[in-house]
Amino acid sequence: MSVRDRTSLDVPAQPQDFPDSPLSRAFRQPLMLGVFLPLQTGGWSQSTLPRGTDWTFDYNLELTRRAEDLGFDIAFGLSQWLPKGGFGGETHYRENFLDPFVSAVALASATRSILLLGTIHVLYGPWHPLHLAKFLATADHISGGRFGANIVTGYADTEPAMFGTVRAEHDRRYAMADEFVAIAKDLWAGEDNLTFEGDQWSLSDAYVSPRPAYGRPVLVSASGSPAGFAYAGRHSDIVFVSSPAGENFEDAVQALPEHVRQVKAAARAEGREVRVVINPTVVSRPTHAEAVAYYQAIRDHADLDSIRAFETRHAGGDSQSWQEHTAPGRAVGGHLHIVGSPEEVADQLARLHDTGIDGVQLTFYDYLPDLDQFGRDILPLLEKAGLREPVAKGTPS
Repeated sequence: MSVRDRTSLDVPAQPQDFPDSPLSRAFRQPLMLGVFLPLQTGGWSQSTLPRGTDWTFDYNLELTRRAEDLGFDIAFGLSQWLPKGGFGGETHYRENFLDPFVSAVALASATRSILLLGTIHVLYGPWHPLHLAKFLATADHISGGRFGANIVTGYADTEPAMFGTVRAEHDRRYAMADEFVAIAKDLWAGEDNLTFEGDQWSLSDAYVSPRPAYGRPVLVSASGSPAGFAYAGRHSDIVFVSSPAGENFEDAVQALPEHVRQVKAAARAEGREVRVVINPTVVSRPTHAEAVAYYQAIRDHADLDSIRAFETRHAGGDSQSWQEHTAPGRAVGGHLHIVGSPEEVADQLARLHDTGIDGVQLTFYDYLPDLDQFGRDILPLLEKAGLREPVAKGTPS
């Protein structure tokens, strides 16, 4: 039994290396479209303005299917571990929170073309790389190669405490995640039984079969730090970034080109290419004046108690993302705000694409009607501008 170390682990093919993979189909879109699912109370918006957005699975299934019918490429949800009451306030923000990994597997079995990503805190609790490799290979087969993992390491010290552990130092967490995912990738490659002794995990004659359909599942990560970019450069297909300049659109498009350049440079240093996506909240109405009025109404109904609790928790962590966002901005949600008529929204998405952004993971205030309006009024403008290739309903995106 030969014991291997980190340098001798096998690496499987990437799903983007297969022209017929769901990821390759998504990558052929000039601007990928995703929907950030509201699997938690309040979704992304800390406002009391009445709306229909709901955290339930049935609501998210309907939302995902509508996005799929519009040709959206990706759907996934956030993961947080919160105490009783979530962030509180009048809305009890994020008090109810469906697990995004389990939800994504369920959604994969009820859809036909959209990529489903399950967010996983790999450093919490009893997770082992062998678990992840087996579970994701199974989800890959359930979905026909449409499943992936958004690997997160956690920034809040309160979350690992729930699992009886202490948060590791920021860069150390990425080193741990690197070993975790490298082990899983060897198991997906399936060259032989794996016996491994690492800094954090060990295995003896471990093997996973069946293996994924396209080399390995899709891998995603989110970060705003050099350590996170380096990890993403080694492992991720899609890198999720926030605006380094806050939610104001004009500030964001000035700061993003250099931010995106750093992410892609880290991947190219590893001989790889990645796609970079960001999360805008879209607030649109038929006219500019109506959109601005809707946007202001959301802000005017800010759930200030929940926002204060959110900001206190974020300040107590060591995340290097979302540091410039304002309290009124959190009432609306998202990493930046796109506000205006359909023509103005399409123009802003084009400008965002010009910064080097490859895709948007959209959030809305009132998800179902706002998504329907996006599909009816904005998507045709994106197609006309060459930012989206039309997708026939009922066919793979």
